[in-house]
Amino acid sequence: MSAALSLTAGRPAPLGASFDGGGVNFAVFSEHASRVELCLFDAAGRETRIDLPERDGHVWHGHIAGLHPGQRYAYRVHGPYRPEDGHRFNPNKLLLDPYARRLTGHPRWNDALYGYRPGDPLGDVSFDARDSAPFMPRCVVTDPAFSWGDDRAPARPLSETVIYEAHVKGMTAQRSDIAHPGTFQAMASDPVLDHLTRLGITAIELLPVQAFINDRFLVDRGLRNYWGYMTMGFFAPDPRYLCGDSIAEFQQMVARFHAAGIEVILDVVYNHTAEGDQLGPTLNFRGLDNASYYRLTEDRRFYVNDAGTGNVLNFDNPFVLRMVMDSLRYWVQVMRVDGFRFDLAPVLARTGGMFSAQAPFFQAIRQDPVLAQVKLIAEPWDIGDDGYQLGNFPAPFAEWNDRFRDQIRSFWRGDAGLTGKLAKRIAGSSARFDRDGRLATSSVNFVTAHDGFTLMDTVSYAHKHNDANGEDNRDGHDHNLSDNMGTEGPSRDPALTARRERRRRNLLATLMLSQGTPMMLAGDELGNSQQGNNNAYCQDNPIGWLDWGRADRGFLTFCRALIAFRRAHPILRQRRFLHSQPRPQDGLPDLFWRRADGAPMETADWTDPDLRLLAVEKRMASGTPDYAAREGALFLVFNAGEATQVRLPDPPPGLRWQRALDTARPDAFAAAPAGASESIAADSVAAFHLSPEVRNQ
Repeated sequence: MSAALSLTAGRPAPLGASFDGGGVNFAVFSEHASRVELCLFDAAGRETRIDLPERDGHVWHGHIAGLHPGQRYAYRVHGPYRPEDGHRFNPNKLLLDPYARRLTGHPRWNDALYGYRPGDPLGDVSFDARDSAPFMPRCVVTDPAFSWGDDRAPARPLSETVIYEAHVKGMTAQRSDIAHPGTFQAMASDPVLDHLTRLGITAIELLPVQAFINDRFLVDRGLRNYWGYMTMGFFAPDPRYLCGDSIAEFQQMVARFHAAGIEVILDVVYNHTAEGDQLGPTLNFRGLDNASYYRLTEDRRFYVNDAGTGNVLNFDNPFVLRMVMDSLRYWVQVMRVDGFRFDLAPVLARTGGMFSAQAPFFQAIRQDPVLAQVKLIAEPWDIGDDGYQLGNFPAPFAEWNDRFRDQIRSFWRGDAGLTGKLAKRIAGSSARFDRDGRLATSSVNFVTAHDGFTLMDTVSYAHKHNDANGEDNRDGHDHNLSDNMGTEGPSRDPALTARRERRRRNLLATLMLSQGTPMMLAGDELGNSQQGNNNAYCQDNPIGWLDWGRADRGFLTFCRALIAFRRAHPILRQRRFLHSQPRPQDGLPDLFWRRADGAPMETADWTDPDLRLLAVEKRMASGTPDYAAREGALFLVFNAGEATQVRLPDPPPGLRWQRALDTARPDAFAAAPAGASESIAADSVAAFHLSPEVRNQ
């Protein structure tokens, strides 16, 4: 250590590397280590090792005066190497700080990255003495100060939210008119913001942007981890999305989204890490304290694998829970994001291995004054025992509703017996979510997401086509509920193209006319295709990127008008569930299901497997307060069958029904007065609203 630097005890909090103006405090958790070395790197890459001098409980710490932001560092940790007891310490392996705010890059794959000797007959219980430093990135001390100016988060309620799930690189990689395509800067460029605001998007949900690795098996195939669900740093933006070396680029992106009235939601992966199972590399957590960070099996050499990726974090350990909470608060307070979508969220709520709505993670996040104010969305399943938990997350969590996706797709492709299920989804899946004070916005409805077919591919392919992934088309799920309408893949047949466009209209119209919070996949409004690939996780190329050059401008216009229609009608954006209850002001039910002849739906109708039409009259929910936005009624018809006449409800005195949406018409939103009954085209959605009756003078 140079004479200009001096080592003192420092503090055990906060964890990570903290610049205080005069130097940097380093603090790192390890319960079972015997010694922790801080490794400092100069501009030439030379390494200086310094033992952290103090241990406060399970936190090792020290302060070095004279260090400044930009200093590169990492750790080496000493302790027992006994895999059979869960310990895998190996000081030959350079380790990333779990709290690092910036990383210089990604690991370069080499056998030295493993704590054991790959190929050794002893397997993972062998010990590897090679130095991994030449192949590891470095952590960088940062100064989090950023001039936010007059930045204000839009803070929209879910009832006014339309989510747009997007990939930072995929959104702009094929835009030659945008500087630095594929980066945070490009994502917040004027063309992207203009596109989103004109579309009517209020929140962008970004696929993982926390630092992640390119899996070795993908690199060996000449592929990359595109989606990013292999996190190696929960505080650092991934370097591949930065133009330079400053995390301010992410902050600038958020500020520009906020100025455009758009919230930023991060898809976060706290359920597992990039280190995989016992045969994975030693990058940080495994070498810092394997037995603390991970849930291990009874044979502690092995890992619980509820995430299907080799390991899961151990949320029963208070320091693991603390790390996740610190990470979430960091992204809200320093990076100013507006919410999170939690990948495989049941893993986070497993205590003693079992899911619990009272798990420490839920208790911690719900009482936190910072996190209680942002949007929290759960992916409510994992692959562990009892891993499907749709509807079982506590308020204020919303949840991805895959039942909505599956049953809406099934209804529109003509499957039997789906009309009753469609009704449940249109009404907000109340049987799942109407409990413990949860709101009707708790169901995040979607028909497409990053995982699966795009909207265009849903109506163009009957089978997945994942050959480019290099797994002989075995990867990706087969339960696509898609329909190619007679021809697999693209077609130049005008009639088939028109049928597919109407099906796309129907699917998105059902999404936007349903109770809940709608989410659409980036590119669906453009007619984007992934060539039938339903698992493009490794396609960092035109398969996974949005194809702006072939944008379907007519469908984009339809999507803009559809979202505007939802925004204009409070009935579609209610916080309260609709339960067909009479309203005090007029005695009318807030939800009324009708047959085509106008009569109420009976049990025989609901159980008719051949019924392909659903008509519903919606009003403001019983109990809606006077201060809430209000309107009279909407009448919606979803017809996956043949053309038919539908009788409309009798309008109130002085009002008449007006057709406001018809997906079968070229100009779907052309207004037209409606009669007592209306012809509803085959395979179409129609919406009617009340308007003042015009009398002849």
